[in-house]
Amino acid sequence: MTWGTELWDQFENLDKHTQWGIDFLERYSKFVKERLEIEQTYAKQLRNLVKKYCPKRSKDDEPRFSSCVSFYSILNELNDYAGQREVVAEEMGHKVYGELMRYSQDLKSERKQHLQEGRKAQQYLDQCWKQMDNSKKKFERECKEAEKSQISYDRLDNDINATKSEVEKAKSQLYLRTHSADESKNEYAAQLQNFNGEQWKHFNVAIPQIFKNLQDMDERRTVKLGETYRSFADVERRVVPIISKCLEGMVTAAKAVDQRKDSAIVVESFKSGFEPPGDYPFEDYSQNLSRTGSDNTISTPKNEGGVKPDPKHSISKTAKNKLWLFGKKPKSALAPSLEDFSHLPPEQRRKRLQARIDELSKELQKEVDQRDALNKMKDVYEKNPQMGDPQSLQPKISETMCNMEKLRSEIHKNESWLSEVEGKVSTRGDRRPSADVNHHAPHGRESPEGSYTDVPNQEHRSPPHQPDPRQAHQPDEFDDEFDDDDPLPVIGHCKALYSFNGQNEGTLLMKENEVLYIIEEDKGDGWTRARKQSGEEGYVPTSYVEIAMEKNSKGAVTYI
Repeated sequence: MTWGTELWDQFENLDKHTQWGIDFLERYSKFVKERLEIEQTYAKQLRNLVKKYCPKRSKDDEPRFSSCVSFYSILNELNDYAGQREVVAEEMGHKVYGELMRYSQDLKSERKQHLQEGRKAQQYLDQCWKQMDNSKKKFERECKEAEKSQISYDRLDNDINATKSEVEKAKSQLYLRTHSADESKNEYAAQLQNFNGEQWKHFNVAIPQIFKNLQDMDERRTVKLGETYRSFADVERRVVPIISKCLEGMVTAAKAVDQRKDSAIVVESFKSGFEPPGDYPFEDYSQNLSRTGSDNTISTPKNEGGVKPDPKHSISKTAKNKLWLFGKKPKSALAPSLEDFSHLPPEQRRKRLQARIDELSKELQKEVDQRDALNKMKDVYEKNPQMGDPQSLQPKISETMCNMEKLRSEIHKNESWLSEVEGKVSTRGDRRPSADVNHHAPHGRESPEGSYTDVPNQEHRSPPHQPDPRQAHQPDEFDDEFDDDDPLPVIGHCKALYSFNGQNEGTLLMKENEVLYIIEEDKGDGWTRARKQSGEEGYVPTSYVEIAMEKNSKGAVTYI
């Protein structure tokens, strides 16, 4: 059954039905949104609960009782469970709620288009009917006027007192009216035929097609709702295995409670090492009353065997603090260290440390590139003394090397903190894939021997002073090349990554992000010949620019 044939006269009802369908879809979207907000709130409250009963503690405050250890294991499992509730909320927001909102907007646009087409078709049919009705009314008026003219003519024709001119005038009027009536009749017939044809097209072609489009749209909406219902359940189903592992971990932690072990810990913690006191002797004060004292005066009982209390088993505040489950932290532990982000949760701390290491690595790579460029420039100056003094670059090279060492030290320190965090978080990574973040070591990590390397599997290198293996410029090549009368053709362009002063003869001053034309490629000595838009030419360090060669030029390649 199709809407186009069965509901050809129900345009307004279909308008209301399709609007109801979109409203229902948006109502379901609102339900999903409120559901995911409940999941987010639930997960947040669970994490706050875990945080409340699992405070940060030092190694000395680590629990030793099996009941305490199991309780903290259950808190960890509960924290993982909260993470899975967050995954449910995230998946619902992305795969269900977000998809429904986008689909709702598409449905509104499509419905509006189909209804506009239907209204236009109805308006066109109304216009045809109006034209036909006007021609019909005109034909009716012309026929009435012709009848009046006929009556007037017959009256004058039968009147013996009427003049011939009056009869001729009435006859002429009758002819005009009859002719107009015939024309109106023909026009009315044509308009009626046209209206009947358009009406047939309207109810047999246009409206069925429009209603079929509306039916397809509504059926697709129904199918989409069914798919989102299934996705809604699949989101829950996907986390069931991990939640089951969390619950199994709680059961395992409960089975790990050992009352005998806890009792032994109590004995070990509170045992003083003293022997129980013996019987007090009887002292007879009635004997030898003349004596100043009794031979059997009460004395402090001695420990049998001369055993002294073992101070290791004495009760101390430290032991009490270790045994107390919800003990307060020392004040020193409450002061967060901003440098190593220890005041943050492990996952946030790892991200912040990783971001800092990446940032420091980028800065280090920039310093390495600058060092290499300076060393290449120094080599060129040594080969071509007329271009500049090599010793003038030494302060800048030393400063760059100092900056590199500082950055390496910072990276090493942050990597140590990061390794510590990753070691703590990785213990639960196999059960929580949603919270697992893979961190790849940035370029320039430590080598297995502990020395820092800019390139993997290489030891720490000093600034390169050895000549470049590629063919270099001859000492006087710069000066000879600038003596050419004809300008060299442009073979590419480049963008300055860093500023270059270009104070030496033959070099070109450039600013950061400045675009230059390439007129000669790097011949292996680390210099590229470039031209400004103003026409000024000179050499710039190749490592200071990002080069893009033209496709038709020789050796088209991009250097970074």
